[in-house]
Amino acid sequence: MLSLIMASWCLQLTCARQIFDVTDFGAVPDGETDNSKAFVRAWMTACASAGRPAVVVPKGDYLLHPLVFRGPCKGYVEVRVAGVLRAPADLAAFRGCHEWINFANIDGLLVTGGGTFDGRGASSWHLNECPRKPDCIPPPSSIKLGRVRNATITGVTSLDSKFFHVTVIGSHDVDIRRVSIRAPRDSPNTDGVHIQGSSNVRVTDSAVGTGDDCVSVGPGSADITVSGVSCGPGHGISVGSLGRNPGEADVRRLRVSNCTIVGTANGVRIKTWRHGGGAPRPSSAVSGLVFEDIVMRRVRNPIIIDQEYCPYASCHQPGQRQRPSVVKISDVKFRNIRGVSATQVAVKLSCSAASPCRGLELRDIDLRYVRRGVATVSRCANVAGGVAGGKLVPPSCL
Repeated sequence: MLSLIMASWCLQLTCARQIFDVTDFGAVPDGETDNSKAFVRAWMTACASAGRPAVVVPKGDYLLHPLVFRGPCKGYVEVRVAGVLRAPADLAAFRGCHEWINFANIDGLLVTGGGTFDGRGASSWHLNECPRKPDCIPPPSSIKLGRVRNATITGVTSLDSKFFHVTVIGSHDVDIRRVSIRAPRDSPNTDGVHIQGSSNVRVTDSAVGTGDDCVSVGPGSADITVSGVSCGPGHGISVGSLGRNPGEADVRRLRVSNCTIVGTANGVRIKTWRHGGGAPRPSSAVSGLVFEDIVMRRVRNPIIIDQEYCPYASCHQPGQRQRPSVVKISDVKFRNIRGVSATQVAVKLSCSAASPCRGLELRDIDLRYVRRGVATVSRCANVAGGVAGGKLVPPSCL
């Protein structure tokens, strides 16, 4: 009887854990063959299977042109990448595509396996006009989670994306943990993880070093956790930019904690656009943010609210009329942030004259200037009340 029970259990487990090896669907790990169709065939077969099917990518070098892993699926699908997935170097392969690998409309997804997603961005970074032109066409991001629920990305590496490494758009209940994201300091717009229009997203226990924000939180994001992230090089951990487009949704309830930020252009930052002439746009809001237990090591602008954000040369032309940002910032706490600032102004709270910041808190801040004997300072503008307490280096400007 026991043997029959065990045999039945094993049969059920086998059915629930079907394995779909991409090489069985025609994938060739030679680094030259386009394996997109083989990967999609493996995905479609797994997606149509109940239980917990797995798409398996063995060790090897797989060239992949842009592709979409589309749901909904019958079961919870695993994608186990042990090999190296390589994007085409030439942007011509991405005509009409905004992403390289797109997971879309899926409820129940695990991406793991110890492998690497190589965006091969070095061949196209010099063609990216977005740092200079507001009306640019962005290059493709590497990995997108679009309209995805109950998803986990863990134990993989994203390397040298052409644009953002991982984007989480319109998704909910997403866990990104123990990942490595790498690109050179001078690679433009290579944000590590960008979150927008999503809720209950966690980025934890990961190492991110890029040419832009390690983590960026965009409009419509709520209940976001960033914890245990090692950030640098890059532009720090940012909320925004916000307020560039009319009708943007609010950002609410973000907690950034237990992170180490090293050698970045900013530490923890909120950035909102000032805007040009014409009628004021409908305002969005930022509230319920906590930045705590963070170590800064030779970081420029360790704590910064910048409501005059506008990175283009045209923003600073003589006679250019700019209105203050209308994004409302309130209930933001900076607690137990310590380390070394690469700028003498270690705390800069530059809020909007049209909508002053409210409910800010600075508590237990200890930021020393990299040059010994020179004290750090804080600067505030358009802050309508705040709370300061505990040890404060530099002294609070609230």
